[in-house]
Amino acid sequence: MQETLGRMYTVWGTSRVENPAAYAQAVLVRCFLTHRRRRSATERPLGELPEGAARSEGDADLRLALLDALARLAPKDRAVVVLRYWEDRSIEETAEAMSVSAAAVRTRSVRALAKLRQQLGGTYIEFAPS
Repeated sequence: MQETLGRMYTVWGTSRVENPAAYAQAVLVRCFLTHRRRRSATERPLGELPEGAARSEGDADLRLALLDALARLAPKDRAVVVLRYWEDRSIEETAEAMSVSAAAVRTRSVRALAKLRQQLGGTYIEFAPS
């Protein structure tokens, strides 16, 4: 509701909305659908962590290795990898965020992942769950 009111406020003086109630309803529905599409909308808090959630020492090693490999990528390659795989954005959302075409995001992500595999070599296999 707050998002709808904020959007109504920004549009109110700058454009002519013929039917404010219909516009508010459309904005409210769009905001709701956007929220439902987010991955975090389906998460539910738990009182206790599940048994499988225990972290091992390998998690920290894997994280450090991945962060080091990401740091060695070119800034645009790093941005594509982080937006697509860390933030779990779609190709279109990533393209919009970077102001490039969807094809450029696809190409850059394939090349960036290849560079990551090359930098990590066989070390990422040792971190894979067995």
